[in-house]
Amino acid sequence: MSFPDVGFNYKRSAERELQVIELEMLQQRQHNPTHPPDKPHRIGFYNLIVVEQGQGLHLVDFNRYAFQAGDFIAVQRHQIHAFDFSSPIKGKVLLFTQRFVDQALANMRLSEFSPTSLDTGLVPVFTPDQALRDSCFALFGEIEKELAREDANTLIAMHLFSSLFLLLRRARPPQSEGRLNKEQQQRMIRFATLLEQQFQSNRDATCYAEQLHCTYKTLNQLCKLATGKTAKQIIDAFTVLEAKRRLSIDRLTTQQLAYDLGFEDASNFVKYFKKHTGSTPARFQKQRGLAQYRATEP
Repeated sequence: MSFPDVGFNYKRSAERELQVIELEMLQQRQHNPTHPPDKPHRIGFYNLIVVEQGQGLHLVDFNRYAFQAGDFIAVQRHQIHAFDFSSPIKGKVLLFTQRFVDQALANMRLSEFSPTSLDTGLVPVFTPDQALRDSCFALFGEIEKELAREDANTLIAMHLFSSLFLLLRRARPPQSEGRLNKEQQQRMIRFATLLEQQFQSNRDATCYAEQLHCTYKTLNQLCKLATGKTAKQIIDAFTVLEAKRRLSIDRLTTQQLAYDLGFEDASNFVKYFKKHTGSTPARFQKQRGLAQYRATEP
């Protein structure tokens, strides 16, 4: 794959699962030969970006989303994204891992907070009102100050983190808000993890249910409750999204992509892709070339 996979840098975060980075610092890394932040790369953690000054177009998967001062940009784990440094911008990036989220769930008793890579319905760019913006900016600053202390307390940072996300969640609640109990949310997270690991070799919902120690019917009901989609629809949507990512970013041939995604041959993959998108892979690739990403208003 031509785009790099970027993992969480524990050395830079002082071995913590949470880190705050200035956008200006990232802008200085544009010439990083391994993975310049303004080039498409896949992240193995979560990003919450707050824009304090400037504007531009942030790439998430195969679309560019317009942002301006005061906006928040949420990038999910395993999404492909790229920063826009074509003009000066100021702000901060909050980086955190799934493990940190799990710790927050356990320590803060926030059963309703569980971001997963299956939550693809929300537009990445979010514009809060002035009151919410001021509160979130202040919490961002407090998290940064706590992490900068020599005697930084992870629990304090976790309380601040939880407050920040509860405020944002109240402003733009996910579809599953209040529907899933803690056990169900943990199972959905586990399903997402298994899907991310196995979708290239396993698109059988029954097989996933067995690994989750539940029946196909139970998994189906859980998926419908959380997302409005069946387990099979989620599996197919995830597979098609990954295909779109690789067609747009990697510029792979249909034959190569079919092989990478575990299809028996290219013709089966073409039929599968067209069934779910209404377009052939070649046509989609032509329409969504990297230089032709469309701007999407927040």
